[in-house]
Order: sequence, then structure tokens, then C-alpha cells
Amino acid sequence: MLRIHQRGGGDPTYRIDGDRHWRGIRTPEGPATLLVEPRVRDGVVHAEAWGPGADWALAALPAMLGADDDVSGFDPDRHPLVAEAWRRYEHLRLGRTGLVMEALTPAIIEQKVTGQEAFAGFRMLVHRYGERAPGPGRELRLWVQPDAATIRRVPSWEWLRMHVDPARSRTLVTAARVADSLERTVGLPGEEVERRLTSLPGIGVWTAAEVRQRAHGDADAVSFGDYHVAKDVGWAVAGRAFDDAELAEFLEEWRPHRGRVPTLVALAGGRRPRHGARMAPRTHLPARVTRT
Repeated sequence: MLRIHQRGGGDPTYRIDGDRHWRGIRTPEGPATLLVEPRVRDGVVHAEAWGPGADWALAALPAMLGADDDVSGFDPDRHPLVAEAWRRYEHLRLGRTGLVMEALTPAIIEQKVTGQEAFAGFRMLVHRYGERAPGPGRELRLWVQPDAATIRRVPSWEWLRMHVDPARSRTLVTAARVADSLERTVGLPGEEVERRLTSLPGIGVWTAAEVRQRAHGDADAVSFGDYHVAKDVGWAVAGRAFDDAELAEFLEEWRPHRGRVPTLVALAGGRRPRHGARMAPRTHLPARVTRT
């Protein structure tokens, strides 16, 4: 439920220690370190938080874990693979953080680049312009993303040093200028959230869906345009890769739960075989990592 918020194995805002998940979060009340630990034998989730945003983070945790997700009307029996996945993972609930910029910032950095390049750019942004998470987060070398005001002040040449090209950096700075308005989209219908997000230059349906999934817990949000999602779902249900149009047609009958289906398929191991070398990252932009 929580790992959808981890941006690569080296995400400086996320740590996993056994069963314990540590997150550095920038809440509306300030930064917080959040510890979440499932205690399966007791049937409970243990959580602690530190910092100015601690109370907010603890109050928001049930929603992060999917307490507000309504599965009524979802019919997994429309396809046998989805039905089998639901049988195995019917406990699955889609969480929401209520933090739009937290989801939007890495999503913009991930646009149209390899995962390796995107995760490296996000790490550099956090290390250069974020801050250490409070309490035990400091000892764990846990970080909190920079706030919107800080992102607005990052010079253009520094984005290049973080391997973020001008198209993505302009999009992110533009979004940071209206961050308060974007945060107020939490609770709005998914289509309205998408309309407002995609009204900003450089934000398309893929980026909007990535934010709707994480910040809004929108079960109907599908990452159309993703390099893997359509191909993986198609391979799992039809034995061949789908394009976005075929994925949209396949998912239509599950509206307003379309986004739930790719999640279940992925959990059930529905991925196409990987062949050949990985896509190579671009090398024409300078990159340098500074860690303290």
C-alpha cells in the first residue's frame, strides 16, 4: 500500500528496515518522519511520527493505507485473470496521501526518461534542496522533499546539473507557482483533477494519473502513455502487448475502477517477458550528486 510512494530503490525520502517503513513527508503543518510497521500477528499497524507535521501524518495514515477506498461496484469476474488476482488480493485498498506536490514533483521528473535517469534526478533534487527528516529520520539519513517555494527558486543551470532538462524543469517550476491551488484539488472528482492538472503546460494524462493514484487515491486513474502498463496488461490477459487504445477498450467496462485492474494484474505477476538490454540513459546533460 505504501511502496507506490517509493521512487526507486535509492529514494532518499523512503527507507525499509525489515517490516518497518520510514517516510520523510512534507505535510501542510511541516516536515515529519513517519514510521509504519505492520504487526501481522496482532492484526494491527503500528505507527509513530516526529516533527512539526507528526500529528498530521498520523491522522492521514488510515487514508494512506486505503481506509477510504470504496470497492463497491467493482466486478472482478469480468475477466478470469482479474478474478483470480482479486481472490488472492481482495484485501487490496488504494491509499491516498492528500499531498499533491509530493506526488507531482517526482512524476514530472520521470516524464519521458528512463527510470535510472528519473530516480537519479529526483535524488539530486532532494539532496540539494530538501531537508533532513526530523527526529530519528536524521540518523537514518532520511530526507524530505523541497517545498514549492524552494523549487521555484532553483536556477535553470542547477536543473541541468541534476540531469533535468529544460522542458521538465519549466513544467515543475510552473506547477510549483500554483502549488496551493493544486493542493486544493484533493477531494474533487477525478476528471476535474485531471482537467486542472493538464491545464498546466507540460502535464499530460500520464502525469495526472500518477498524481491521482497517489495523492487522491483515485481507483479510476490509469497511467496511459506509460512505457510498460499497456504492454504488461495486454500480455497478461491476451498473450500480446496492448497499445493504449487497446488498454482503454479493455478497461472501459470496469469504470470507475479502471485503475484497480492494472494494479491487480501487476500483483498477480502479469508482466511481459523482458528481452534485450535496458534503455540507455541520455548522456548529453551534466550530472553531479552531492550528499551530506
